[in-house]
Amino acid sequence: MNVVSKFAALAAVSMIALNAVSGAQAQEISEFRIGILGGENASDRLRAYECLEEKTADLLGVDVKLFAPADYNGVIEGLLGGNLDMAWLGASGYAKVFLTDPEAVDPVLVKVNVDGGYGYYSIGFARNDSEVNSLEDMKGKVFGFGDPNSTSGYLIPSIAIPQEGFSMKPGEYFGDVVFTGGHEQTIVAVSNGDIDAGVTWADGLGAWEDGYNSGALRKASDAGLVDMTELRQIWQSPVIPEGPIVLSKKLPEDVKIKMTGLIASMNSMDPDCAYNIAAGETKGFMPITHEAYVNIIEARKAKN
Repeated sequence: MNVVSKFAALAAVSMIALNAVSGAQAQEISEFRIGILGGENASDRLRAYECLEEKTADLLGVDVKLFAPADYNGVIEGLLGGNLDMAWLGASGYAKVFLTDPEAVDPVLVKVNVDGGYGYYSIGFARNDSEVNSLEDMKGKVFGFGDPNSTSGYLIPSIAIPQEGFSMKPGEYFGDVVFTGGHEQTIVAVSNGDIDAGVTWADGLGAWEDGYNSGALRKASDAGLVDMTELRQIWQSPVIPEGPIVLSKKLPEDVKIKMTGLIASMNSMDPDCAYNIAAGETKGFMPITHEAYVNIIEARKAKN
């Protein structure tokens, strides 16, 4: 039994035990609020999380509310302000939360790729019918980031690309450097020819034509927003640690254990729901701690 399966089994046992806890303890909260990061349109994000909303309500016995702010910062501020109880953050988003208030959230789980790892990549891409095959072909052209609080859509490429000799200051190498607003917006902007190239996230596993196994390209391909054969990869970052699912430190311990168990068990309990919330094919979720994100926190501090 691998580490993910072992944890899922332990989580299931914990959930059964906690379901036997008296209703008095379970009612320490009156509702549970889940934040969903930007990166695609709000209706699609909410639809993907409907299954989690229903399962959480059944498990906790309280109303569950989903929030899909327009940008990453809406979720970050919701966690910092105590208005959200759970979210799946990117590593950079977690770094911002931790640097602002180390006592706001606990990282509890991380998505596991089909190869057993929890790394992913910032992927640079352009249209297949363009003359852009690499960053060397981008001089004077328009490059797109996603969200300023995105790890793969901004933080890592904004550090790694200049290290390769390409300034990210508009006009110095690229003709312009713009923010599109999120991963889906970047993918659509490149596909439509509104910008020449951009970056988004993917696990880098599986076939390019499918949008890899998981990530923003996979979700856009699944949704019919893009035909991956019309796009080409032009750049790939060093490996990035997948962002954590976080829970508010203020939650009762039984709620934290129940929600950790629910997510950890999702891949075996409801594969379709796991696919939706994980943005593609995965092995599920496994435990993660703050120590996995120390390097990202240092990178975020260096950018501030």
